[in-house]
Amino acid sequence: MGALAIITNIPLASGNSWLITPNVGLTIWTLLVFAISLFILNKVAFPRIRAALDARREHISESIDAAEQARKDADQLLAEYRERLKEARAQAEEIVQRARQTAEANGHEAREQGQEILAEAARRAQRDIETATKRALDDIRREVADLTVMATEKVTRKTLTEADQRRLVEEALSELDFSGISEPSHN
Repeated sequence: MGALAIITNIPLASGNSWLITPNVGLTIWTLLVFAISLFILNKVAFPRIRAALDARREHISESIDAAEQARKDADQLLAEYRERLKEARAQAEEIVQRARQTAEANGHEAREQGQEILAEAARRAQRDIETATKRALDDIRREVADLTVMATEKVTRKTLTEADQRRLVEEALSELDFSGISEPSHN
């Protein structure tokens, strides 16, 4: 007889394998050990695992909410800058319109002088528009960059290097369409 037959006290010569033959004592002890293990796991391990999963779920939810809020803030800021740019263009148009009316009111004699005033007003208005546009675009880019870095740090939970920040900012700015706000309207 083999060592296995001596240990388990099951004869191997009969052709029955001890793995297949049910043993009531072994089954009871297996069920008892399983129940005790399950009880210990239920009291000790499962609550900790559940708490860790809940904390992680909450953190991810907060990070997503913060990123969405940052995106909304960036969209609102962009809308405000577009409105300011629109107001600057309207003021420029108003200046040009007043210059035209003044030139026409002075008549034929003052037409040359009015044309010079009109041209200067148009150049000044164009410079003002370009300056306001550049300032607004610079402000938008800075805000988008700051919000992108802040949202990225919140989502990834780590501080980015300056090179990573620049790369993320450039990627975010390249995805934004500034063409609609940087070109003056032609009416």
